[in-house]
Amino acid sequence: MRKLGLTIAVTSFLAILSGCGAARPMKFYTLETPPVETQAPAAQFPVELMVGRLHATRLLHDDRIVYGISPVEMGVYNGHRWAEPPPGMIETMLIQQLRATGQYKSVQRLAGAARGEYIVRGRLISLEELDQPSGIVARFSLQLELFQLKTGMVVWSQTYEHDEPVTKKTVNDVVEALQKNVQTGLRQLTAEMGQYFASQTAK
Repeated sequence: MRKLGLTIAVTSFLAILSGCGAARPMKFYTLETPPVETQAPAAQFPVELMVGRLHATRLLHDDRIVYGISPVEMGVYNGHRWAEPPPGMIETMLIQQLRATGQYKSVQRLAGAARGEYIVRGRLISLEELDQPSGIVARFSLQLELFQLKTGMVVWSQTYEHDEPVTKKTVNDVVEALQKNVQTGLRQLTAEMGQYFASQTAK
């Protein structure tokens, strides 16, 4: 009996070691804005913007990449993670995109020492892989609004949502599709924000 117990213990220990050796390495991904030169717009808006933290669900504050199982069920990849939680990445990309337009007097993060006339606020609604009948898509949805400190009112609001097709089924392909989708969405939202300020300047 003692020999049998020892054999079982050794076998179990070797199985554990084998399982540990076969563990897959953790992979990390990031989203970045492509390097662009500051544009020279036709008109410079004498506006100082402050970009606040993006709100998001608890799931999107996690660093694990999210995928949709069904219209009402979500899952996460434990072995595939963002380099930082998505709201922080999108916020950084938004600031870079606003600065790249060259349209504003200043664009900075909302902090204790920051000063400005408008606060750019937003909510990250979705950043995920989703299985559709037509195939896998990379869904990105972001809502932004302009809060005017002088009046205490939201003077502009817009939402971007788009499903970018994923050509292959790997997580890397999903991330590349998400990056393309995020870049397109931020360009569209910042352009529409610029149109708002242009309309106010024309009055």
